[in-house]
Amino acid sequence: MQITTRVFGEITIDDEKIIHFPGGIIGFPDLQDFALIHDEEKGTDTIQWMQSLQEPTFAMPVMDPLIVRPDYNPEVDDELLKNIGELQPDELLVMVTVTVPKDIEKMTVNLKGPIVINAAQRLATQVIVEGDDYTVKYPIYDILNANKKKAGE
Repeated sequence: MQITTRVFGEITIDDEKIIHFPGGIIGFPDLQDFALIHDEEKGTDTIQWMQSLQEPTFAMPVMDPLIVRPDYNPEVDDELLKNIGELQPDELLVMVTVTVPKDIEKMTVNLKGPIVINAAQRLATQVIVEGDDYTVKYPIYDILNANKKKAGE
C-alpha cells in the first residue's frame, strides 16, 4: 500500500505491517488501520510513529513506556482487551502516546491511556487505566536525556 504522509512523505506499507484497531482510537473512532513506523533518518528507535492509513496527515508519536517508567505495569480489565484476540505475553506490545510541545523540555507521555497491541494478530486497542497510579502527562525529557547520556558512556 502506498500513502503520502505529513511526517514521512510518500511511503510504502506492507500489508503484514498494518495494525487494526477494531474500535478506533480514543477521540478518533473512524481511524482503525495504522502502521508503526520507525524514523530511520533520525536514527532513534525510542520514539516511533503510529501512522493512520485512513488519514495520511494523522500520525501519533508513540514509545515503549518501560523506557521512561521501568515499573510500568497497569492493570487492565480483560473485558477491554477481548476485541484484540487472545494475548500471549511474548506477542504483547504496549505503547504510550508522546506529546511534544513547542518547549521540548515539557515533553510528556500518556501513561493513563496505553495502546495494547496483539502483535500475532495485528490487532490493537487503546484503553484507559483505572486508578491514580499513572498520569496523562508524565514528564519524560529529563529521563530521555539521562538515558542518552548512559548510552553514550
